[in-house]
Parts: sequence; structure tokens; C-alpha cells
Amino acid sequence: MRIRPYAPADRDAVARVCLLTADAGSDATGVFEDDSLWAEVFALPYVTRHPDLAFVVEDPDGAVVGYVIGTDDTDAFEEWFATEWWPRVAERHPRPEVERTRQDGTLIYAYGRRAGAEPYAGMGYPAHLHIDLLPAAQGQGLGRQLISTLLDALRRRGVAGLHLVASEENQGALAFYDRIGLTRLPSHEGVQAYGVTLS
Repeated sequence: MRIRPYAPADRDAVARVCLLTADAGSDATGVFEDDSLWAEVFALPYVTRHPDLAFVVEDPDGAVVGYVIGTDDTDAFEEWFATEWWPRVAERHPRPEVERTRQDGTLIYAYGRRAGAEPYAGMGYPAHLHIDLLPAAQGQGLGRQLISTLLDALRRRGVAGLHLVASEENQGALAFYDRIGLTRLPSHEGVQAYGVTLS
């Protein structure tokens, strides 16, 4: 397997990997009424705004089996998400009045995204990332390599630090982030945030 820069032709494959890992690292197919919502919130905005900060894992057959995606400026990204990205897709995803399902919770989160909604950018970690690997790509050091590749790209831009947020249900991911030396940050209930200083 090899890591390479994201290409526009990878868009659907990234969406597929997102769906197949979205349920705390497991396949989320059928969890929402609309499977496409996962990628429209957590993956496709990143490869749209920052294709140059996206890297994929390609298996020997040329299939994309993992990725790391991110932004170098969380506040600017969240403002863009709220004002440009989400209005493009929101008509397919009406805002629920109350949270009855996991899909409702994700939609409420998406409608509420904005600059400053999360504190980590202001704590010295202005960049953030999402990383997902299918089971076939796990346990081979590819996750560490993906994160290193993105961190190197951010360092070249002079970015001071990066954060990520993971569900507390995803114990495998939390163990991985601890193992590679990311620092745990104060977090909201149900999630664990991590930070790394780049300068």
C-alpha cells in the first residue's frame, strides 16, 4: 500500500471510506436515513476546500482504503462551511426541531458549525484533521504515516498546532492517538480532543 496526494477522482472513494468507518470506526451504512450525510459533514467539505491537505492510502489494486484530510485554519474553515458549503447541501437535509435520532444530532451539529464554536483553535491548535482507514489498511503503520504526512505539510505553511476530536466510543482510535504521542485536551462529554504543537 502507498500514500499519495488526493486527486479529484478520489472523491467518491473518500466518501465511501468515511461511511464505512463513521460509526466509531465501524460501518455506518443504514445508521442514518441518508448514508451520504456522513461524508457531506465530515469528509467532502475538506477535500473541496483543501484538496492540497488531503492524502489517501491506495492498495495494490489502486483502491482508496484510507485518508487523512484537514484544514490549516479551523476558524476560517468553519466559517466557510457555514456560509458556503452547508447551504449547498442543506436543502436535502432539513434541520430537525429536536434531537430524536443520531442523524438529528449530526444535522444539529452541522447547522451549528461556525468559527469559534470549538475552543481548540484558540488554544494554539488552529489546524484540525480527520483520519479514517478501512480494516484492511489498519495495523501497518499507515495511520501514523498519514498523520506525519499532513503534519509536514502544515509545518511547511508555518502552522503552529493541530487538534482532532474523536468519539469516546472509538476506543481503538483513542488508543492510537495516545500511542503516537498526541496530547489529550479538555473535552466535551462523549468526545476526546487531542492536540500537537508543530512549531
